[in-house]
Amino acid sequence: MKKILGRIIGDRRIVGGILIILQAAFVIWGLSNLLSIFPWVDFACTILSLIIVVWIVRKYDNPAYKIPWIILILIFPLFGGLFYLIWGNTPFNRSRAQHKFEPMKPDFSKNISTPAKDRLIAAMPRHERRTQYIENITGLPVWGETTTRYFSVGEHQFDAMCAELRKAKEFIFMEYFIIEPGEMWQPILDILCEKVKNGVEVRVIYDDAGCITKLPLNYDKYLISLGIKAVRFNRFVPTLNTYLNYRDHRKITVIDGNVGYMGGTNIADEYINRNSKFGHWKDTSLELRGAGVANMTEMFLEMWEYATRTITSNHAKYKPTIERPGDGYVQPFGDSPLDDFNVGETVYMQIINNARRYVYITTPYLVLDNEMVIALTTAAQSGIDVRIITPGVPDKKLVYSVTRSFYQQLYRSGVKIYEYTPGFLHAKMIVSDDDVAVVGTINMDFRSFFMHFECGTVLYGGKAIEEIKNDMQEIMAQSRIIDDIWFHNTPWLSSILASILRLLAPML
Repeated sequence: MKKILGRIIGDRRIVGGILIILQAAFVIWGLSNLLSIFPWVDFACTILSLIIVVWIVRKYDNPAYKIPWIILILIFPLFGGLFYLIWGNTPFNRSRAQHKFEPMKPDFSKNISTPAKDRLIAAMPRHERRTQYIENITGLPVWGETTTRYFSVGEHQFDAMCAELRKAKEFIFMEYFIIEPGEMWQPILDILCEKVKNGVEVRVIYDDAGCITKLPLNYDKYLISLGIKAVRFNRFVPTLNTYLNYRDHRKITVIDGNVGYMGGTNIADEYINRNSKFGHWKDTSLELRGAGVANMTEMFLEMWEYATRTITSNHAKYKPTIERPGDGYVQPFGDSPLDDFNVGETVYMQIINNARRYVYITTPYLVLDNEMVIALTTAAQSGIDVRIITPGVPDKKLVYSVTRSFYQQLYRSGVKIYEYTPGFLHAKMIVSDDDVAVVGTINMDFRSFFMHFECGTVLYGGKAIEEIKNDMQEIMAQSRIIDDIWFHNTPWLSSILASILRLLAPML
């Protein structure tokens, strides 16, 4: 009994959840008591809730996010409005996350190479709007002079990344949603410690909520004691607030400004299939060498400055120092929940809307807003071969139920849906028409599109796109296709419950 109690007390996720529930219960209890003393409180709270409903309707938030809040507030007018003020997407909550700090804007004037926008537009004019949109919103341009390498499993990236980490001479930047001690992290940590002793600058960012069950509370201090500059991003404080949802979901490694890694692979043993509870863990990532790494470096430094509230004065010393012959163009980009631009979703929708022959997508979670559903179904109804691959073995059963609730509408419109039967598909990719693809951290769900810091790399042309397409076809060959028989065998009660959960999907 003592051991069980000790585990509960030592689990920050459980303790934090209990504290948040207690705070919500205290708010409800306090309002109930005020109501018994001051009957007008009920009327005042109801008026407040109605005002907030009107405010929500007038806001520019996505309707799929607004509707669940409106329903909850109308059902519980006594405290629904107050909970929205505490938990919802309000200017007050957003300002607490922004903490009035503006990182430096990217400056590529001193790079060894020049951005390749004009060359890309001349060679592939139909991609002009997308590359211009990304640069306008994020400040991150498209590059040539970059070699691209595609990894179809996490194990391959791990081996390549360790080899490059050992070669580091100037600096190493690492930013991950999850870091967990084990067979993957320990060799990396050993290399980082060795490099620190040799005078290499090492910085590490990890997300506190992502590592809440993986790392000790003050692991950042342990890393600092080893000589590593470390930041625990957005420390988990169990209070009623919305900025707890703003997580750093990115996965980036930059070595000496010349080599960069980005994709779905975190640093934990399941990502290299050393300890997976969900069958074969399928993940993908990219290695960039050359000019395009500059965008990844800037993204890391921007996040470092935001998290530490300090400016890295000399960005120029972290720029690429080499060029590599590339057979296409690359544009790494980031997305932030702290502005009004949903860059990740917009890039996906641009690819879907501009497709001429096919669009293939892999995603571990499928929780879509109406705009994305319309884009996918319209493409399929227009004769585009639209295929979506999701996991056959879920890691989150609740979200998996919501994922499956979208199948019928998509399927009836002609979208082909597959479930990866060997295990859990964690890869986040889209490829279209043999000339454009994105590999990164962006799930097809509300959290990635609206609440998380994310990143991805757009590939324009090059052999890596063919490798991505071939890999997706291999994944489909190992997957079960969703068809009429599958729908016939789905229990109607499960389908109804999933539809109800879908209504609350933006809050999951």
